[in-house]
Amino acid sequence: MNRNEISSRERDGQSSSSGTASSSSATVARDPLQDPTKKYPKPPFSKQSQPWPGLASKMSPRPDHGEKSYKGSGRLRGRKALITGGDSGMGRAAAIAFAREGADVAINYLPDEEQDAQEVLELIKAEGQVALAIPGDLRDESFCTRMVDEAVRGLGGLDILVNNAGRQQAAASILDISSEEFDATMKTNIYAPFWIIKAALPHLRPGSTIIGTSSEQAYDPSPDLYDYAQTKAAIMNYTKSLAKQLGPKGIRVNAVAPGPVWTPLQVSGGATQEKLQNFGGQTPLGRPGQPAELGSIYVQLAMNDASFATGHVYGAAGGSGQP
Repeated sequence: MNRNEISSRERDGQSSSSGTASSSSATVARDPLQDPTKKYPKPPFSKQSQPWPGLASKMSPRPDHGEKSYKGSGRLRGRKALITGGDSGMGRAAAIAFAREGADVAINYLPDEEQDAQEVLELIKAEGQVALAIPGDLRDESFCTRMVDEAVRGLGGLDILVNNAGRQQAAASILDISSEEFDATMKTNIYAPFWIIKAALPHLRPGSTIIGTSSEQAYDPSPDLYDYAQTKAAIMNYTKSLAKQLGPKGIRVNAVAPGPVWTPLQVSGGATQEKLQNFGGQTPLGRPGQPAELGSIYVQLAMNDASFATGHVYGAAGGSGQP
């Protein structure tokens, strides 16, 4: 910097040091630092149980999906998204975030989850976006096909597909898992994305994106989640395979792999009561994650800015290191 430049800054009362300090103060005032270890509830949690598939609205403490905290900035304006399992958990967080970024959103959920789903739909509508409800069981191939068709008609197109719905039931031994239960988990977690992606592909143009929800269980499986964990490993694998297949078509495929996150999966048979009471306590942050802490990851993967990201699995596990 030459002498004239220095003099000019001094005349304007904006020396290099004072300008930096002023900018720093303004930043702190707008967005203060938050200690991640104290941001959300820590275990022990109270014992609680719900019939499958469970409702977020009946959990204690109630999960945070970003209902009050997520602030959008139009990064997905004009986009059309279909999210399975959009009533709660990461699907709900993604639906809220997408709507606040300017996307129209269709959510799928089981009819038993109508109460939670209506809350999400109202939040989407509050942003002035199209909110489309498509309840139904993803274990039915014909429904998966109809769901995609209904989403395309109702939204006027489709360019973001989030395969998020999952079934998780803990079992101490493989001997405790019936063929019917095993089949239900496989159809929900593996068959459904297969059917949905096949139905959606003819509608996806270059620039569209497919996002799956894997898990740290794909990398470090728990002994009581034998069937669930292997489906999450399969999601991780098909993400990488499909990304190679669809890359030349300009369609990106990625996945999000949460660690322990506070959702209805845990209170509706996905964890024992002992595990539930201490849920997330083993992470370096000392607590489970909240769905709100993952919503921005789904947004980033759907944005045009992430155009070179495909075939990747993005983790958020509170320091557990998987993936």
